[in-house]
Amino acid sequence: MARTEPTATATVDKPADKPDDLAGLEAGLDALESVHSGRTPFSKTFREKIFPPLTAIAVVLLVWQGLVSFGVVDDPTKLPPPSAVWDEVQTAWVKGELLGYIWTSVSRGLLGFLFALAIGTPLGLLVARVKFVRAAIGPILSGLQSLPSVAWVPPAVLWLGLNNSMMYAVILLGAVPSIANGLVSGVDQVPPLFLRAGRTLGATGARGLWHIVLPAALPGYLAGLKQGWAFSWRSLMAAEIIASSPDLGVGLGQLLENGRNASSMPMVFLAILLILIVGIVIDLLIFSPLERRVLRGRGLLVKN
Repeated sequence: MARTEPTATATVDKPADKPDDLAGLEAGLDALESVHSGRTPFSKTFREKIFPPLTAIAVVLLVWQGLVSFGVVDDPTKLPPPSAVWDEVQTAWVKGELLGYIWTSVSRGLLGFLFALAIGTPLGLLVARVKFVRAAIGPILSGLQSLPSVAWVPPAVLWLGLNNSMMYAVILLGAVPSIANGLVSGVDQVPPLFLRAGRTLGATGARGLWHIVLPAALPGYLAGLKQGWAFSWRSLMAAEIIASSPDLGVGLGQLLENGRNASSMPMVFLAILLILIVGIVIDLLIFSPLERRVLRGRGLLVKN
């Protein structure tokens, strides 16, 4: 009887499996890091970015009109209907005054914010990097940031008079502490490993500040800039409401005060809506794109 030798089947890992796995892993990482440069369809943009705020606005208008139509608030001197506010918009537009109201305030606010940026940035770096300066004026900056901006209007009027310099002084006193503290917070959150790696590569002194510290502190700095703009805008509105003069022109804050003096609620609501719209537009056009760019650069935001 012939003896049959058992066939030994040994399972041996293929050497090629490991390179294939590594290739697949590398392809997956490349896919994660890839940036899709294709244009986003308008339908998706409308659905995700345009439709939600339009829906919110429509709901607010419906509730507003409902409060008036159903007599919940039947006194037009307290809550005018949306149509009355729209009539006020048309009147200001026909007179050619609407854009003037907006430009007067926006030009002041942006110029004052740029001044605050030029002062608050080096001040924040100085406080963040020099221990004696931080111990000396760090608490003062925090206190100034919590001080209501309207408190600076009376002394600014007494110091500088009723002019644009007074407006800019109020903006600076309101915005500089926020910008400086935002940068200080960003610098404090820089991982020590980054600083050690920078020193190892020769990035010390000004080079380390420019190439290591500032890029790593950018998220905190950007948050300080957004807050600084909010303080700038609110400070300006407070100054325009309190300090009025024919030489200053009519900005949005002065328009709000004029509506109060005339007991015109449509004018008051017009001023409030314009102030709100300007704040939203500045955020959408300037700060939101900057924030998305910073987050995308750190891999925290992926464009689909």
